[in-house]
Amino acid sequence: MKLSVIIVSYNVKYYLDQCIRSVLRAFEVIQGDDASSASSSSGKKDVAEIIVVDNHSSDGSLEYLQRRYPREAYPMVRFVGSNHNLGFARANNIAIRQSEAEYVLLLNPDTIVGEQVLSECIRFMDAHPDAGAAGVRMLNADGRWAMESRRGLPTPMVSFFKMLGFCNRWPKHPLFGRYYMGFLPWDQPNRIEVVSGAFCMLRRKALDRVGLLDEDFFMYGEDIDLSYRILKGGYHNYFLPLDILHYKGESTQKSSFRYVHVFYEAMLIFFRKHYAGMSLLLSLPIRTAIYASASVALVRMLMARMRKSLGVFTPSVVDESEYLLFDADKMSYGEILHQLSLRADEPDKLAIYTREIGKVITEGDVMDMDEMHNIYKVRAYII
Repeated sequence: MKLSVIIVSYNVKYYLDQCIRSVLRAFEVIQGDDASSASSSSGKKDVAEIIVVDNHSSDGSLEYLQRRYPREAYPMVRFVGSNHNLGFARANNIAIRQSEAEYVLLLNPDTIVGEQVLSECIRFMDAHPDAGAAGVRMLNADGRWAMESRRGLPTPMVSFFKMLGFCNRWPKHPLFGRYYMGFLPWDQPNRIEVVSGAFCMLRRKALDRVGLLDEDFFMYGEDIDLSYRILKGGYHNYFLPLDILHYKGESTQKSSFRYVHVFYEAMLIFFRKHYAGMSLLLSLPIRTAIYASASVALVRMLMARMRKSLGVFTPSVVDESEYLLFDADKMSYGEILHQLSLRADEPDKLAIYTREIGKVITEGDVMDMDEMHNIYKVRAYII
């Protein structure tokens, strides 16, 4: 088997449904490549597989998706349930141990892959035996490239510059901008240091050498740790200019109290593990960043609750964005992503309708078609 796609999901059944649909379309290209190479006469099941680990969702995800993708019709799709939330690392490890393929892809459920992306990634990995992991160019729902598509290791110096905001102030500086590696071109393959866990294609031999995800990381940081261990294991990590969509990327969560706290706590785990000799020196500034950022988020949350409890009028924020509505039954996902990327400088946002799912899916909502028209402005139909 060539590829095992592993998706860990929690309460995002419609996003996951759309993600699985896009992966199955990409499998058809892999199957075609396999047939044309005459290396195998096996079916899709033997070329690639999807393993979904449901992290004890409360929205009926597991039951819904098992009905949508019954084993007899989709033998390449497997579902693994859990009676509690295992965390990202542990859930992925369970699936990795059950997987069989030469390459393992860790994929977020709120993503869409173009039809050619998986095949192109496999070709690159086949041609570059030094590649332990590969990531791709992630698009936000507004068509802009996500900065976390390429990252440097959060060494003490890099982390210090990030906490001071230098990576945002001078994004293309080779030192100050190293966290997001903004000095690299977006249209060329390049070696990077950290591959995002939202899309991380891994070589099985590299995993065998360096080990699986560290389960001390519950959420965030495990991709940084694994990327670092792959580098230390003698492999390289690569960025490939292939587009996928990531609806709810890192940038959409940075202001929340929970994100700030969990992310920086994950950084502390990373520092203690890989920079133990400097842990005392690093602990104070990192913890200061945690409490400062978390305090700002907490104050904002408490003030909002106080206004609400006191009956203070807060003008509601109306989404004035105009949406581009795509029909996924009439367009390939690759073409949808291409059209979205062409409009990165426009204010439009993405909405995708799929008749089989029966929903319109945007970055922040899932709704019926009538609801879409009642709530949002649809500037154009691209079908």
